[in-house]
Amino acid sequence: MGHWLDRNIIEPGKLPLLLALAAFVLTFVITRTITRLIRAGKGPFGNVTAGELHIHHVVPGVVLTVVGGFGSVASGGEGLGFAFAAVLFGIGAGLVLDEFALILHLDDVYWTEAGRKSVEAVVLTAALVGLLLAGFAPFGVNDLSQEELQNRAGAAASVGVNFLFALIALSKGKARVAVFGVIVPVVAVIGSLRLARPGSLWARRFYRRRPRARARAILRAYHHDRRWSGPRRAFENWLGGTPDPAPRPLERG
Repeated sequence: MGHWLDRNIIEPGKLPLLLALAAFVLTFVITRTITRLIRAGKGPFGNVTAGELHIHHVVPGVVLTVVGGFGSVASGGEGLGFAFAAVLFGIGAGLVLDEFALILHLDDVYWTEAGRKSVEAVVLTAALVGLLLAGFAPFGVNDLSQEELQNRAGAAASVGVNFLFALIALSKGKARVAVFGVIVPVVAVIGSLRLARPGSLWARRFYRRRPRARARAILRAYHHDRRWSGPRRAFENWLGGTPDPAPRPLERG
């Protein structure tokens, strides 16, 4: 394990990226735990306020991201300063993306259905950075043998092809499949081969003059959502917290 870490993380200069990813994921987990405790009225935590102004944690997140980003540039990409800046950047990015939905909607939608976009943004970012971190690119490692070079080049090519399959799955309206497919190759291939979801970019482009394919896509999407909506919602509630119920429309007398 030590040799692998030195050969594939430290020697190619990926240690700051590993530190940033670890800080990013840990910050998200800690932040979600604290916000859920605040919501439940448990523990010593509370919202940060300045008078009547609620200071969202995206604010210190932006500050830490800026400090970490400029700090990494100023450090010249070497030494403890660079590693420390990477940790600050990871913490800041975790705080910012945990409130991604707030930035997107310009509204406090943290505990609403729209707030789930924050969790999806965090998972997508962690998956992509993890893929970049674990990728066996044939660059940055000294004294590679011919066999190691071929293995790394083959792995890099496989990652590139799999990423194309993930993009096809994404164009078919299967965002979650595309995200997991970036990490697990078989998932991306299956998602790219199956019917597109109605309303997706792929369906609008290729099913426009194929009514049978369009009808099959609608039927399959209906059965899929009916089968998996419950387990998916349970997992999302476990990961990001249960959203508040949508307000009922006012009845007209």
